[in-house]
Formats: sequence, structure tokens, C-alpha cells
Amino acid sequence: MFKPYTKRLGLFRNPAVRRELQSLDPIRDHQRMVHLLTAYEFPFDMARALELALFHTYASPRVSGLLARTGEFEHHGQKRYDDTSRLISEFLESGYDSEKGLRAITHMNKIHGHYRIDNADFLFVLATFIFYPIDWLRSYGWRELTPSEEQALFYFFREVGRRMQLTDLPDTLTDLQTLSETYEARHFRYTESNRTIANATVKIVQGWFPGFLQGMVQPTFAALITDQLRTAFGYERPAGWFITLVKSALRLRRWSLRWITFKPYPALISNTSFRYYPAGAPEIEAVGPASLIDKAN
Repeated sequence: MFKPYTKRLGLFRNPAVRRELQSLDPIRDHQRMVHLLTAYEFPFDMARALELALFHTYASPRVSGLLARTGEFEHHGQKRYDDTSRLISEFLESGYDSEKGLRAITHMNKIHGHYRIDNADFLFVLATFIFYPIDWLRSYGWRELTPSEEQALFYFFREVGRRMQLTDLPDTLTDLQTLSETYEARHFRYTESNRTIANATVKIVQGWFPGFLQGMVQPTFAALITDQLRTAFGYERPAGWFITLVKSALRLRRWSLRWITFKPYPALISNTSFRYYPAGAPEIEAVGPASLIDKAN
């Protein structure tokens, strides 16, 4: 059991976290490395990157079509968001081989098992969970991931994929990049289901802000995604000045974060707020579509 790191003077980053990361091996120690990255180094950035990763997947009609058919995003959006966050956060925090991490993956597999989902779709989603944090931190993080940390993310999610019984998992980041690009070239196009799920996601995030800011949410999403995704969602490209403003604001915050952090240290599920669950994080097996949970019970 590792002893938690503490902030310096209650505000400043502890350099021991980065020293440990530099000492670890991405093949042998990737579970520990991912924990340090998500709980200490980049809790806010990893959460935002994974949110955009999921948003990215809705540009595939194979993904958005299934989500539209379930109706979960449109009718239970905040619950769907918190349930997904609860499960992913568990195995990121605890590791995929821990008791809680295994429970989270097992429960996730049980939920997915009620739907027909192709292996290629799973691999594509898994790829976004690796590349979005890498790209987000390269653009907006207080530092970039090191090559070793990038490899740790890859090995971590590849092992998660194995525990999801996925096949044809790539052996390298380069192979995974090729797989992702091939999938997008083959499947990305505009459909109503893409726009429906994208708009439902925007609606979730709008609920986090006061009314006078809610109109800024959709343009901000549109500013942070590529032209390819805007086309797939039927979104217009925001004005150039707005895109510059959004990206500059994200880049501006990174300078102070080189030394200080306002997030809990470590940032764990126990100190995370779930809007749908005001009493605190729900039990692992309690999350998911209500109809499926009722059947399981």
C-alpha cells in the first residue's frame, strides 16, 4: 500500500510525485503510473480529456446509433454521465487488477453485454481514451506527458481491453493510431443520431452552469473539436476569434499549475462530487441503466 503524497504548504505540487513517475517502468508499473497521473498530476485535465474522448466517439453512427436507441442520454443524461465516470474512475484510481477495479470492469462488461457492440467499435473507443489525454495535455496541460507516460496509458488500457474480452488489440501506439484512423475514415459521417447524442451531451454540461453561460457550452465544444467532428455532428465552425479565446484561456491556466494545484491531493472518488448522486459515490454495481440494474437484482 502506497502512502499518499501531500501538497507543500497545502497548495504547491509535491515534486516527489514526478520523481516517482520518472523512476517507474511503463510495462511493469503502468497501473501505478496511471494512478499518479489521474490522482495527482492531471486530475482536471484527464477528466476533461476523457469527456472529449467520449464526445469524439459519437461521430460514429455505429456508436451514436446504439446510444440513441437506448434513450439513456436523452432522458437520463446526468445519470448516464455520472455512471460512466464512476466506473472508469474506479479502475483508473484502483487499478484494473484491484478488487474494486475488477468489479468495475466486470459490471461494465455486464452492462455492455445487453447490447450488440462490434469489437471494432470497442477498440475505437479504447483508442480515444489513450490519445485524447495525450493530445489534450500536449495542447493545454501544465506539462506534456513523457514518452514513458504515454506508453503507460497505452499498456494500461490495453490490459483493460483484455479484461473486456476484446480481440485484435494492437501491440503498439503506432498500430493503435493506424487502427483509429482507419475506423474513422470508414465510419465517420453525419447522421441524425450523431447530432442527437452530441446535443444531449451539450445539454448535460449546460446543466452545470448558470443560465447566462449555458449558451456558450455548444460553441465551446465546437471550438475544441476538429472540422471532421463538426461535420459529423452538423455543427458550424465558431468564429476564429472565439476559437482563439477558448484555446488561449485553457493555455493560460497552465502556467500557474506548474507549481500549484487547487484539486484535492490526491483527487479520489471519495472526494469527487457526483451531481446525480448528491449523497456520494454510488456502489459500483448500482450504476447503469435502471432497467438493467432491476433485472440484475
